[in-house]
Amino acid sequence: MARISKEEKKIAIMLQALKLFSKEGFYTTTIPDIAKALGMSVGNLYNYFKSKDMLAQEIIKYISSYLGNELRKINETNLTTREKIHRIVRIYFETAQNEPEMIEYFLRVYLANREVFKEGCEGMICVSDFVTEIMIFFEEGVRKGDLRDQDFFSAFGLFMGYLGGMVFLHGEKVLPEALAFYIDDITENIYRALKVEDKVHED
Repeated sequence: MARISKEEKKIAIMLQALKLFSKEGFYTTTIPDIAKALGMSVGNLYNYFKSKDMLAQEIIKYISSYLGNELRKINETNLTTREKIHRIVRIYFETAQNEPEMIEYFLRVYLANREVFKEGCEGMICVSDFVTEIMIFFEEGVRKGDLRDQDFFSAFGLFMGYLGGMVFLHGEKVLPEALAFYIDDITENIYRALKVEDKVHED
C-alpha cells in the first residue's frame, strides 16, 4: 500500500476541516473534532498545523490556489473577453455546485471572521492567487479595448458581487433553478457593466 506523503496528509486535514468549518462554523468546530473525523490523534494533527487559526489560513490559500489555477487556464486562452467572463462564471458556479464547501468557506468563514485572518493574511494576501488572475483578466480586457479602464477594486467588487450574490442565494435555496441556468444572464450582466460604452453616432 502506497505511503501517504506529508503534503497529501496536510491536504486531507484541510479538506476535512474545510467541511466542518463550512457546515458547523469556525468557532464551533474544534481541533479534536477535526482529528476525530480523520481518525487521528490531536497531537498528530498539531504536527501539521500549530493552531486552528493557522489551519484556517492555509485552507483559504488552498482555495485561492485552486480557483487561481482554473482562472489561469482561462487567461492563457485566446477567447474573447465576453467568452472569458462566461468561463469564469461557469467555473465559479460549478465549484459552488460540486465543491460547495470551498465557496461556503470563503463567504461564511473567511469574509465573516476577519479577526482570524490578520497576522500573515492581511488584506488579500491569502487570496492573492485568485485575485492576481482576476487582475490579469481585467488588464487584458482593457488592453484589448473591451473593458473600461477603471479602479481595480471597483471592477473586482462588481464582478464578485454578482458571483457571490448568486452563490449565496443558491446556498439559501432561494433560486428556483440550478446555478447553471443563470450563467448566460450573469455573464451578460457582468460584461455590460464592465465593457467600454458604445459610442453614440451622430447623424
